[in-house]
Amino acid sequence: MLEKLSLAKILFLDIETVPIYPSYEDVDEELKVFIDKKLHIDVANDPESLQNYEKAGIYSEFGKIICISVGFVSETRTGRQMRLKSFYHDDESVLLKQFKNLLEEHPDDFQLLCGHNAKEFDFPYICRRMLVNGIKIPSILDMAGKKPWEVAHLDTMQLWKFGDYKAYTSLALLCHIFGIPTPKDDINGADVAKVYYQENDLKRIKKYCEKDVRALIQVFLKFRGDQLIDEAEIHYSED
Repeated sequence: MLEKLSLAKILFLDIETVPIYPSYEDVDEELKVFIDKKLHIDVANDPESLQNYEKAGIYSEFGKIICISVGFVSETRTGRQMRLKSFYHDDESVLLKQFKNLLEEHPDDFQLLCGHNAKEFDFPYICRRMLVNGIKIPSILDMAGKKPWEVAHLDTMQLWKFGDYKAYTSLALLCHIFGIPTPKDDINGADVAKVYYQENDLKRIKKYCEKDVRALIQVFLKFRGDQLIDEAEIHYSED
């Protein structure tokens, strides 16, 4: 069925998140109560548990989005092209509004959203952070009241499972087995908070996020039995 989908109607995406506070010591005392419970932090009895704060960014209640990268595939006279674009900012509300504008300005162009593990992470995280920032959720992201077949979301991890719910398969592993150049050639997810808070290098994170979207699209093409898009046909939007 994948081969019947119009690639031009799919918006591929990936997000990068970090803890809202750069360190546990910066968290206000009221919020610490919730973080301690969720991340099993007990500084008094187990000082080592403080390391668990590094995971705060994966929870939308304690983290924020610093980058959303998107990818588009189009047909040209010479073949397929891939275009990549990123919304990234220290102010989460700014990038979320920019991303929302993209979705709402092109409702006919983007009829499906696709990510890796996006149904469990990216899509709900974006929706939750939009609510926190007082931003109305775009229709294509809003699942409320929709029947399962009305939800316009694709997930390459779910597609790879073929109904098997026991395993998690990373995008990097899929790239390896399909012979796709890995996006993990600079930093990895565990490094994002450090690069953001200690190195103040948001553009480096943006490039990392775009590599994931590039890999995501190539994996999706493999799922369809299609040829990969040539490196010369991958284009990045200027900042």
